Amino acid sequence: MGKRIGKQTVALARPPVLRGWAAVAGKKEGEGPLKNAFDQIAEDPYFGEMSWEKAESRMLRICFSLACDKAKLPPSKLDYIVSGDLLNQCISSAFAMRDTAVPYFGTYGACSTMAEALSLGAMLVDGGFAERVCAVTGSHFCSAERQYRFPLEYGGVRAPTAQWTVTGAGAVILGREGAGPHLTQITTGVIVDAGITDANNMGAAMAPAACATLKAHFADTNRSFADYDAVFTGDLGAVGHDILQSLLEKEGYDMGVKYMDCGMLIYDRRTQGVNSGGSGCGCCASVLAAHILPAMEKGIWKRVLFAATGALMSPTSAQQGESIPSICHAVVIERED
Repeated sequence: MGKRIGKQTVALARPPVLRGWAAVAGKKEGEGPLKNAFDQIAEDPYFGEMSWEKAESRMLRICFSLACDKAKLPPSKLDYIVSGDLLNQCISSAFAMRDTAVPYFGTYGACSTMAEALSLGAMLVDGGFAERVCAVTGSHFCSAERQYRFPLEYGGVRAPTAQWTVTGAGAVILGREGAGPHLTQITTGVIVDAGITDANNMGAAMAPAACATLKAHFADTNRSFADYDAVFTGDLGAVGHDILQSLLEKEGYDMGVKYMDCGMLIYDRRTQGVNSGGSGCGCCASVLAAHILPAMEKGIWKRVLFAATGALMSPTSAQQGESIPSICHAVVIERED
């Protein structure tokens, strides 16, 4: 199997370079702990458009353009775009990229989409099928509320376990050559269903999937938390974060202070009224591009495990009382001195 080093993990022979990235955020996100880290913060939630869905698409286009500019790479030089979002049929991604004339893969992994896009993009580059790939995804609070819950005008009370869908986007340019951290390993998750049916408690639904992927990664690579400078999940929020810690501690893993969750990093839960924390495709994507990768570029972290989680539900499945199957995909990002 060559590059496969376990049941779920591959080690890339020619690890692609993360040669440029960008993060765009909404007003609420721009008031949080990472307010000085985003490339652009939009004061207008409509992003100059006439609907929430068009706003989300516009945000993705802005983020994509910023990443290309920072990588000093015109979109025409890309071999593929790998993108996805939370909306039905991934319309915000497809509409955002429809004028690029770049070969396009649309993906859906819910909140895990950024890790999925990075995984597929890295495999394309490592396999010799592409020189340059852009992984991009995002979400918008208002479009997600319209699709998954209630119109904003309804004014429904949110459960303490609920998470706040991030208005944000992240884009990363992967290349065979260039300067930047390298994506060295990929652990693809399996679907895990813990039997949770409460759509307002996605952290509890996704935590077992995160546990399964982290265990698989450590078993496949013969590593532990001690081998990483930082380990990030996204987006479990405070509830899922605590459940994952409990699950892994029962398995004998010492997480220490290296473990962080993107859904807890992007907001100040004490002052911003986001209940359990952030979620959505744009949460871990924007935290990756605004916080994690710049810190690696500065040498703060040299090896990071980025494990994004997703609840594979839909409004239809939730209304029919189905449980929430979940997934977690992980990638290893390393900085070479």
